[in-house]
Amino acid sequence: MDRALYVGMSGAIQALQAQTINSNNLANASTIGFKAQLAEAQSALVPGAALPSRTAVRSGAGGWDASAGALQQTGRDLDVAFADGSWLAVQAADGSEAYTRRGDLQIDNLGQLRLGSGQPVMGDGGPLSVPAASSISIGADGTISIVPQGQSAAAPAVVGRLKVVTADAAQLSRGADGLMRTQPGVTLNASPGAVVSSGTLESSNVNLASCMVDMISLARQFELQMQLMKKTDENAAASSQIMKLS
Repeated sequence: MDRALYVGMSGAIQALQAQTINSNNLANASTIGFKAQLAEAQSALVPGAALPSRTAVRSGAGGWDASAGALQQTGRDLDVAFADGSWLAVQAADGSEAYTRRGDLQIDNLGQLRLGSGQPVMGDGGPLSVPAASSISIGADGTISIVPQGQSAAAPAVVGRLKVVTADAAQLSRGADGLMRTQPGVTLNASPGAVVSSGTLESSNVNLASCMVDMISLARQFELQMQLMKKTDENAAASSQIMKLS
């Protein structure tokens, strides 16, 4: 009986974890530059001193979907999208460098350039700051130019350049905060050429229809595993009753 309980228990846990990942993807379907998280499951022997005859399910994060989201034209000077394989460097909460496809840039009250989610945007020499300006533009190579307040538009000033690097999915790992980090031992190079599109944003690559179907499927899988555990318990009780009669 306990074999069936292991199957039902581990299957129910895996369904719940997969549902958590699916729900997080759904919640970020409208988040700019978001990359959907994937779930995985594999069989694993239950550890212990007994014979290796019980198998459970080991599940967890199975990586992320590297496909590009749709491009949205916004016309806003500080909205940028990146060429395939290019990533914007930002400063994570722990001070380390991380990477994202999100490009809804903002300038805070102190003049620091940040993502819409709050992370400081990195330049070639560290976090970028933008002086007060009457206009701002971002070139195809990531160069940030401004027209300082009170000066002529004929004499724009360059204040920095976005740090944009080239990376493929195998070189990056997805963090719990949704930002990407390099795999151990990997060094990323700056993206050459025209890799930035101004006035454009990349939307989330979450497929809403697929997520809704997965939500229903996972709920049914969880219910099935619970029914298996309940039936196993009923069978065990019936077997005990028969043993008492004998």
